[in-house]
Amino acid sequence: MNAEKSLKMRNMPVGRLLATMSIPAITSMLIQALYNVVDTFYVSLIDPESNVMITAVGYAMPVQIIIMAFALGIGVGTTVLVARKLGEQDKPAASNVAQTGLVMAVVSGVVFLALSFFAAGPFMDLMSDIPEIIYHGQQYLQVIMMFSVFLFVEIVSNRILQGQGRMVIPMVTQIIGAVVNIILDPILIFGWLGFPALGVKGAAIATIFAQGCAMVFVLIYMFTRKIDIDLGLKNFRIKGRYVGEILKTGAPTILMNSVSSVVNILLNNILKSIDTQERANAVLTLYFKIQNFVFMPVFGLNQGGLPILSYNYGAADKGRYHRTFKLMLRSAFVILLVGFIIFQAMPETLIKIFTKEAETIAIGRNAFRIISVAFLPAAFGIILTISFQSISHGRSALMMSILRQVVLLIPSAYLLGKFLGLGYIWLAFPISELIVAAVFYPVFQRTIKAAFASKLAAQQISVIQE
Repeated sequence: MNAEKSLKMRNMPVGRLLATMSIPAITSMLIQALYNVVDTFYVSLIDPESNVMITAVGYAMPVQIIIMAFALGIGVGTTVLVARKLGEQDKPAASNVAQTGLVMAVVSGVVFLALSFFAAGPFMDLMSDIPEIIYHGQQYLQVIMMFSVFLFVEIVSNRILQGQGRMVIPMVTQIIGAVVNIILDPILIFGWLGFPALGVKGAAIATIFAQGCAMVFVLIYMFTRKIDIDLGLKNFRIKGRYVGEILKTGAPTILMNSVSSVVNILLNNILKSIDTQERANAVLTLYFKIQNFVFMPVFGLNQGGLPILSYNYGAADKGRYHRTFKLMLRSAFVILLVGFIIFQAMPETLIKIFTKEAETIAIGRNAFRIISVAFLPAAFGIILTISFQSISHGRSALMMSILRQVVLLIPSAYLLGKFLGLGYIWLAFPISELIVAAVFYPVFQRTIKAAFASKLAAQQISVIQE
């Protein structure tokens, strides 16, 4: 394909463009959500009489969030800059950004490989007091950390393609990874087809093998097909200033997700202090797994919308930027409204897929209904976050995350649990989302107005100088 491929972000009608860009990403995100649920389902079958295995995998989640935070941060920074450079008609710079992002992905994977040898055990000791949970969690986590380079390279490669408006190949990549994972899970967990039964460790091996397959596929595509940027080794250049720009743009994503990891740890400890059997912790794990079906389509919408927003900001097209933003916001609200209705109507049905323990189901029924109230204001938070990043106002996106999770969520959960009990902790989720939406929507309106005024002024000066 020729460089004209990326020009659709300037010329195609916004509604059709967002659908074209987002539907492949939404499809891949839903498949990823399906994998997460299937993975948890198979893990729950290892010991169906208890929640030990679910809780063990759930306690590994904060480190997985950290890994994903760095991968997504580098990926978002690369996407935004590639799209913006193409919007500015600077193909060599877009190529250098992509090359730099790939090297950063490999280096990050090596760092987590080194950490895997001495960090997994102490982390699980921090998370639980139950030896069986600690053992299985460490087994799972160490494998995930050792081979995280596959995830890093896969995500950054897909984001390079998305920055050019290419959404189908990232979708196919996600499908390959999810399908391989779903096939390998029962084989490696339960020892089918002559393989040894590896339990929770088998689930981790299935995950990293699937990520490796996805990585190989997308790399073969990028280095063998003609795309809008040049990744050839002959012109491979790593530029220090692009490392800084990628980190600056992606830092909010890294920090926001890292904060989410810390919040996850703190929430688990708050729950554990009230429920010593750690059933509420299992409920929290199940909630995060199941809610992926609701939020993954919105994240897919973000993946499709971010290059459009970034490109049209680079091209100083305020009208198209605003039309894209409004359409994304309406779409996100509809998706999350459907999720809210499902969580209100059938929480027990969702929980019983993974556990039959009556006390866990009772805790989860109450938790799912209360937390899902947060879905509706979350539409504003999610779309505002990606919009701030599209104009390199990551600091505002970071402040949103800190307000939501550090200032509001954790203190609210602690106080509600301490004074009202376990059943009221879950109110912290809708409280934090409502306040963040009310505070930051007017902030975004002022910020975007100033950003485009500055962009247009800079372009006018450039024209005068020419």
